[in-house]
Amino acid sequence: MTTTKHETEIIADPDLPKVTIIREFDATPDKVFPAWVDRDLFVQWIGPRTMDTRIHRWNARTGGGYRYASMRDGEEIATFYGAFHEVRPNERLVQTFTWEGMPDGVSLDATTFEELPGGRTRVTSVSVVDSMEAQAAMMASGMEVGINEGFDKLDELLAQKK
Repeated sequence: MTTTKHETEIIADPDLPKVTIIREFDATPDKVFPAWVDRDLFVQWIGPRTMDTRIHRWNARTGGGYRYASMRDGEEIATFYGAFHEVRPNERLVQTFTWEGMPDGVSLDATTFEELPGGRTRVTSVSVVDSMEAQAAMMASGMEVGINEGFDKLDELLAQKK
């Protein structure tokens, strides 16, 4: 099954330390949202194609937390952790996000799942960091590769579920 190729917008606010990521998917929010909170779905799409994800801890509920590692050839490349502040199924997810390599660089991420006509969903994620320098580092990290490849993998996963 084929799916429409959607572009991902990654916007660094020039005046505030935040980054906004916007992407549409060819599935309804009740199909898209679980990919963010169901550990078995999450590991199938998050990150670049050259890496796998290993979950160390996962409790995707309001007040829960997580820790996972990106793996390449069985080696841990990067580890991330945070807390789920709000899990509102099919609508909104608010969480913190920290890369262990920069433990002072926590971001607060609010992700919304907007139903669109034709059984589609617009996902908008706004990440607020503590400084413009942190925003610049985030933008320079190469994250767009993992985001774009991950979202492409999510498109493929959602197409299988139709």
